Amino acid sequence: MRRVAVIDYGMGNLRSVSKALEAVGGNDVVVEVTSDPAKILAASHIVFPGVGAIRDCIAELKRLQLDDVIREAAASKPMLGICLGMQALLSHSEENDGTEGLNIISGNVRHFDIKLADNGEHLKVPHMGWNEVHQTSIHPLWHNIEQDSRFYFVHSYFVDPDDEAVIAAITAYPDNFSSAVHKDNIFAVQFHPEKSQHVGLQLLENFLNWDGQS
Repeated sequence: MRRVAVIDYGMGNLRSVSKALEAVGGNDVVVEVTSDPAKILAASHIVFPGVGAIRDCIAELKRLQLDDVIREAAASKPMLGICLGMQALLSHSEENDGTEGLNIISGNVRHFDIKLADNGEHLKVPHMGWNEVHQTSIHPLWHNIEQDSRFYFVHSYFVDPDDEAVIAAITAYPDNFSSAVHKDNIFAVQFHPEKSQHVGLQLLENFLNWDGQS
């Protein structure tokens, strides 16, 4: 029996994420939304979701004493970061006049510097809606997901890792940005798999079947 802890720090679409995980996991998976460090560390799989401002995210993680719990879990268990949860894994963010992240993956989170698209259309921030995800690495979480599948995004900032080897996918808006990264037993995505219909559910199913090895 796999036990999935969805980290609850008050900032995330937790019900949608947990329901999507339950749908693909069936009777073989127990999903619990929790802020209890013991339950998080006892789980077989960790999901770190999030929406909102990164300063509030980091402040709540520290208040709940979950920042070190996430670092400990990230060192030993399959972990999936989603949206703000992905950004918080990085070293530093430009958001809120500069905010230090968890520094689990070295790099920065940057604001979109949007210019005109090739067709002269002005692209809006936040980047919101469906966009193609181009896989740049072979990884178990891409199993049965076709190249350039479309996923659902809502974000104004994107991750810029120091090591290009951790980039698992890129997306154009209009320039390429890292839409998925991986490091050891961590996989993180800027898009929302729980809102991305069948391809998103496939990614969540792949995560539940992943043992943390690339």
